Amino acid sequence: MPETVLHILTQPDVMHAANTLMSADDGNFATLLWRAGERFATRVAILERRQETTFAEVLERGMRVARTLAAAGIQPGDRIAVLLRRGPEAAASLFGTLAVGAIVVPVNKLYQPRQIEYVVRHSGSRALITSAELVGALTRPLDIAVPILDVAELTDAGTFEPVSRSARDPAQIIYTSGSTGQPKGVLSSHGNLWAGVRTVLSYLPITDADRVASLLPFSFVYGFNQLTSVLATGATLVVERSSLATEITTWLLDQDVTVVAGVPPLWMQLLANRGFRERRLPALRILTNAGGRLPPSAVGQLRTAQPQADLYLMYGLTEVFRSTCLPPRLVDVHPDSMGTAVPGAEVYVVREDGSRTEPGEVGELVHAGPTVALGYWQDPQGTERAFRANPFAPDDRPQLARAVYSGDLVRADAEGLLYYVGRRDRMIKTLGYRVSPDEIEDVLFSSGQVQEAVVVGRPDPQRGDGILACVVLRPGGSLEALRQYCAIELPRYMWPSRFEVLDAIPRSPAGKFDYVELRRLAAGPTASS
Repeated sequence: MPETVLHILTQPDVMHAANTLMSADDGNFATLLWRAGERFATRVAILERRQETTFAEVLERGMRVARTLAAAGIQPGDRIAVLLRRGPEAAASLFGTLAVGAIVVPVNKLYQPRQIEYVVRHSGSRALITSAELVGALTRPLDIAVPILDVAELTDAGTFEPVSRSARDPAQIIYTSGSTGQPKGVLSSHGNLWAGVRTVLSYLPITDADRVASLLPFSFVYGFNQLTSVLATGATLVVERSSLATEITTWLLDQDVTVVAGVPPLWMQLLANRGFRERRLPALRILTNAGGRLPPSAVGQLRTAQPQADLYLMYGLTEVFRSTCLPPRLVDVHPDSMGTAVPGAEVYVVREDGSRTEPGEVGELVHAGPTVALGYWQDPQGTERAFRANPFAPDDRPQLARAVYSGDLVRADAEGLLYYVGRRDRMIKTLGYRVSPDEIEDVLFSSGQVQEAVVVGRPDPQRGDGILACVVLRPGGSLEALRQYCAIELPRYMWPSRFEVLDAIPRSPAGKFDYVELRRLAAGPTASS
């Protein structure tokens, strides 16, 4: 990473404050909550509407979870699944599980029984911590052969000290949908989790005065990081459960939220709301995007809507948590860039033969650094494919010895800034050309006709792949005007062969666009011509 960018990203004052809670010895990650509960005891840790929970109260609930699990005979290395709504009980259950040395398995509350059962069985979890409310709202009873613990009934009060764990000991399994098939479990260590907090706070200047929005699930690494950042700095996590742009905008204003993390669908939804676009939210000072590429036109709209807030364009994947970041001062100049490697990590752009690319040449992004996960749970073949020895690691930096081959295609310019091209498995081969869906999506957004758009390939015996554009039109938007704009702005081989006009783009439980469902749609017979 260029030295100038490293200086831009590093925030020494923030790190000094957070380091008081993060020792150099990466032991049990649960101690992050234990230290926060002691240092910030009476401060509000989590706020939902008018319900305040202090750091000491979250710690007390975490100890209750830990004592219950220990009394039940849970041992270090056992897996415990946690299915709870974002909030103090979820935070306490996640960290209480870690405290006994068990591996915590966060389960997305939007999962249906089939997905919950798969995660519990595949992970080998010995218990499921949840609530009667969530279980009662499921479409059918769960078919699992492990105890279901209602968090409201965990009453074993008292103190508990986290058991000893090393940096290499496994701590967490995050299930990610991937592009096909059943979810895969990414296994991270206690050291990975500590490194993730340090990485983010080395460039994102969150302080104890901040009010951090919680809009993303804790079962999503991006959402979990809002919680860990609050525990490390003494900030307040402000929880909102509405998915309506109008209500979110009002909530951001009423609650004086200062930090918002979002994925592209959330930002597009907010930008479609007149209140967010035209009303300045004066408390907002940090906006971050990850979980997908935000089109440059949307970046410009976001900067215009809330120019007082610094915007960080980030890229990451579950296997490494966070990989690159574009600092705010470069956003207006390079709105289409994903930045450079985050502090402590290195990223490389490599060809299929394993050699490094030249500037401007497209290749696969490879990430090395302390956040590289241990591998995929019970998937040695998948682990071997994605997690490899780093052929570019210097001898004096052992933390770079392992690397993840991301499957994402990127290019670097002469200054070292990276640009996302697309997923290897999303690239469309049509009429002999390799086409990036993101390039077409940029044109769709710049037309001014669409509110949301996703491009996928669809079977076409004549073209190899056809190009299907799934769009949500803006009020007053015209499909015919969109088609004419594409004919002007895109080379012929990049024209969408079909358009599907939808009321909403399908989303995964993590809030990302659901490419599995979109591919099913692309394979079907119905599409608007």
